[in-house]
Amino acid sequence: MAEMDTSSSGGHKKGPGVKKGKKLSTRIDLTPMVDLGFLLITFFMYTTTMSKPKTMEINMPNTEKIDPKDQTKIKVSTVMTVLLSKNHRVYYYEGLADDPTKPPDLKVTTFKAKGGIRDAIIEKKQKVAQLQQSGALGAKDLATVLIKPDTTSTYDDLVNILDEMSINDVRVYAIVDITDVDQGFIQATEAANGAK
Repeated sequence: MAEMDTSSSGGHKKGPGVKKGKKLSTRIDLTPMVDLGFLLITFFMYTTTMSKPKTMEINMPNTEKIDPKDQTKIKVSTVMTVLLSKNHRVYYYEGLADDPTKPPDLKVTTFKAKGGIRDAIIEKKQKVAQLQQSGALGAKDLATVLIKPDTTSTYDDLVNILDEMSINDVRVYAIVDITDVDQGFIQATEAANGAK
């Protein structure tokens, strides 16, 4: 609140019978402003919502044993296998490559925006869509990605590839243990390219 200070003495006279008015100084009390500031801070602290943790929901596989005849078979033409390796390298090939005597066309990429694994996933989805339109595949046969992290890959790589599944709207994907055959493919490719 404002307060008037009347304790100062009057001025000198300028002439006979002329009085000058007293000088008054004002003093502003800021205590109510501080109270209001703390009330506003308290109000906004209690009414704000804390940021919710950003998590991705992963459906874990069933632990029960399933009869092989009840399992859903995927068509090899819809499958893309992604191998996560050291130094953030991503190897991928089309199909399952179960036979070590017939190595697949293994390609290497990274998580970069252009020319990375995202472009390969988009290309695979387009191929599957073309096969569906031509009638070679049914409407339920969707692009399937098998993710196989190597022991030398990082947790960050796994999170990045799961983000790619979400970004590219890949509905069918699975995290699978890497096989010795796949590790042999990686080692052979690294040896041929001189990668360390």
